[in-house]
Amino acid sequence: MVASSVLGFPRIGANREVKKAVEGYWAGKLSADELTKVALEEFTEAKNIGVTTRPVVLGPVTFLALGKATKDAKAGFRPVSLLPKLLPVYKQLLADLKAAGAESVQIDEPILVLDVAATYEKEFITAYSELAPVSPKLVLATYYGRLDSNLTFVAKLPIAGLHIDLDRAPAQLDQVIAAVKPSNIILSLGVVSGRNIWKSDFQAALKLGQKAVEAIGAERVIIATSSSLLHTPVTLAAEKKLTPEQQDWFSFALEKASEVSTIASVLSGSQDAKVTEALEANKVSIAKRREFERTSDDAVRKRVAAITPEMLERKSPFAVRKEIQVKQLGLPKFPTTTIGSFPQTQEIRTARAKLGKKEITEEEYKTFIKKEIESVVRIQEKIGLDLLVHGEPERNDMVQYFGERLHGFVFTQNGWVQSYGSRYVRPPIIVSDVSRPGPITVEWSSYAQSVTQKPMKGMLTGPVTILNWSFPRADVSREIQCKQLALALRDEVVDLEKAGIKAVQVDEPALREGLPLRKPDWDAYLSWALPSFKIATAGVTDALQTHSHFCYSDFGDIFPSIQALDADVISIEASKSDMKLLSTFKQYGYSNQIGPGVYDIHSPRVPSEQEIKDRIKAMLEFLSPDQLFINPDCGLKTRAWKETEASLINLVNAARWARQTYQ
Repeated sequence: MVASSVLGFPRIGANREVKKAVEGYWAGKLSADELTKVALEEFTEAKNIGVTTRPVVLGPVTFLALGKATKDAKAGFRPVSLLPKLLPVYKQLLADLKAAGAESVQIDEPILVLDVAATYEKEFITAYSELAPVSPKLVLATYYGRLDSNLTFVAKLPIAGLHIDLDRAPAQLDQVIAAVKPSNIILSLGVVSGRNIWKSDFQAALKLGQKAVEAIGAERVIIATSSSLLHTPVTLAAEKKLTPEQQDWFSFALEKASEVSTIASVLSGSQDAKVTEALEANKVSIAKRREFERTSDDAVRKRVAAITPEMLERKSPFAVRKEIQVKQLGLPKFPTTTIGSFPQTQEIRTARAKLGKKEITEEEYKTFIKKEIESVVRIQEKIGLDLLVHGEPERNDMVQYFGERLHGFVFTQNGWVQSYGSRYVRPPIIVSDVSRPGPITVEWSSYAQSVTQKPMKGMLTGPVTILNWSFPRADVSREIQCKQLALALRDEVVDLEKAGIKAVQVDEPALREGLPLRKPDWDAYLSWALPSFKIATAGVTDALQTHSHFCYSDFGDIFPSIQALDADVISIEASKSDMKLLSTFKQYGYSNQIGPGVYDIHSPRVPSEQEIKDRIKAMLEFLSPDQLFINPDCGLKTRAWKETEASLINLVNAARWARQTYQ
């Protein structure tokens, strides 16, 4: 009999109750006991109500290999060298779970799908040789990629089972079967995607499952999700506004669990009428979706096909553009700006909610937003910033906002997925060809420019980030989807310039995040990701200053690609990473202008003026004064006004000091 399993489940709760409880506990509004009444049951609690679960533990090698050394660590220190000190902790944990009645434990080692895992072969052998004798049966889980050559030593580890991701890497199945066949290792097949929201094609999944069953026997096969379902919404049952057709396309966490069960039952030879009915219904559903996919926006497809190399390039080199932009913008040396968003107050969120509930009219909402924009502009003028922004009070999320104004997307009511910590987002879903029916941000940026004499910077989310932070289509390539987005944004950038906006920032924080896990696969991704950004930004005159912002990741390893984007100005997270990125500038050199963040916005702490001066000094060891913009690390959406104003006043004062010091 083929078994079934999922690798993990969303942590939010069906109605976001777990998120709210965790945040309530952090805020001191809930006690620890009250929190545990909402969630966080342990293995023994589940067992006490008659359910024997498979606990999930992050593997020790991945835990250390993905860790970072502290600033005061000795040169050459490798976190994985701490393995001998960590293993006793793991041994105790696993022994305790065994004593509590756990029959098996899922131990996640996602590092195994990275190239670097080959350097940890010795550590893997050491770790699992020590853990296996004291543990329940260990099911080693990998996901988001392929094992490749790492399979050679993984197949020899003393483990009871091995999980592989056949959604991201289906081609690895034959190699894995050959490697584990001589052993007793059970093979867990990730045939139901844990990363997207599309209904599984049972016929495709069954072909993969049948191949494994025929090779090693049904008793050694588990049908599973490709990864944890952490990245999918909880259930379609909460969606009341999707059309019946749209409902039939999708599968969220609870529905995916049912898919896993059905596939395993079919492979086990089940004659249950409900299983047969589900199998037939899936055939019909997949056929309907394929028919929908065949209908497309021909104009969008033709426009993508007509993209020429000339559309990727600005009219003149940066040196020429810079001289024109200096006259156009009139910015001083060490110009100050922000990344775009300003605090989203309770009043802003309330107004947006009232609009959604139709408690206020569209005109009343626009009047409110205009007042917020003018207030933000006046605050920036008072502080003394040079290049202003409108503050983005009208935006709910940097991707959702644009998706709601483009053709080709649908949205959920409760499709929340975890971004980080307790932050959850509702990713847009790309369901068909993407186009822009009309201007998206022009009205707000134009209004902001109309109430000030200082230059205003338009704010857009880039095509790569919109794609990477949405649920993409499964029927066409990500390249095609990204270029469709790029063309839509190109129109927006052109319209912003026509409306009198002199600088436009196109943010790409997810550019680095979208890189494939294996380095040999990077070029294929960058071959369309970089051109997509350039398509979006290259349709304007030399006078328009293009900006782009990057954060959340270490961009050092793709810095040449950042250079190739040819943005006039890039702003990049630097303070949170303790300025480590600056050495990259020395290694590669950089000719355009750049704003490495001078303070970390992820904390309410207000940086002192001297602290910002010190960061500017450090930056000027790697950059020339003519290159440097002065700005925070990231947007200010999550901060409070008091700390925001205090921090920006210190930033402006430090920039004025720099102008006097480095004349």
